[in-house]
Formats: sequence, structure tokens, C-alpha cells
Amino acid sequence: MAQPKVVDGRAHCVGKRKESRARVYLERGEGEIKVNGKDASEYFKALPFTEEMISLVARKPFSVTGTENNFDVEANIDGGGYKAQLEALQHGIARAMTALGDEYKKDLKQEGLLTRDPRMVERKKVGKHKARRGQQFSKR
Repeated sequence: MAQPKVVDGRAHCVGKRKESRARVYLERGEGEIKVNGKDASEYFKALPFTEEMISLVARKPFSVTGTENNFDVEANIDGGGYKAQLEALQHGIARAMTALGDEYKKDLKQEGLLTRDPRMVERKKVGKHKARRGQQFSKR
């Protein structure tokens, strides 16, 4: 795991999920979350789930540690789908919080927010339609 960087009270960390990567910059503030220059709810507006769901996932590291509205987040996200991007943002925020203070690490680790989800799409194999789907067999 790459070490998180802290420069002038601003933590920088990378969160990942599937093919998504979120470069997260975290600093003390009023609780704003900006994603690719837009507000988080505006960026993830195209999602099939509600704004409350977006807020629950993105702000979970803050609610676990009891630091709601204490940090400003600025993130650059690319790759993957919207849900994976949202979970990469959550992972990046959690990792950046540990850079700012070790007192958060225990709570975040207990919730499983510091662990990167290793599940990825399995590659397509030669002679198969997909990763495991084989040719259709006709008896007659």
C-alpha cells in the first residue's frame, strides 16, 4: 500500500474499486465533497439510486469516526462505472483520514473501510464466449 501524503494539512490518497480510481485530497473544512470539479450529488446524479444512498456511501467514513462536516473532500475519479467510482471515493476518503490522524484508524478498520475489495471481472478465455460461458451444445 502506498503511503498517504500530507502536505500543509492536506492529505492525498488513492482509493480503488474494480477499474475505478479516486485520487482524494482531504483537509479540514465544512464537509463539502467535490468530484471532478462538481458537487458529489450533482456528479452522481445519473445513478439509479437516491441522493441519500450517495450520501450514505460517500460519507460513511465520516459517520463511523464521528467527524461529519469536519473535512472537505476534493476528488478526481476515472474509470469503471458509477457504483465502483462511489466505492473508490469511500475507500480513498477512509485512507486519507488515517493519514491525518491515527485515532480514526481503529474505527475505520473495524468497519472494513480500509480494505480494498479485491473482486475484479474475470478475463475472457480462448474458445469461450465469456469468461466461463462455453459453446452451446446441440444433441441433434
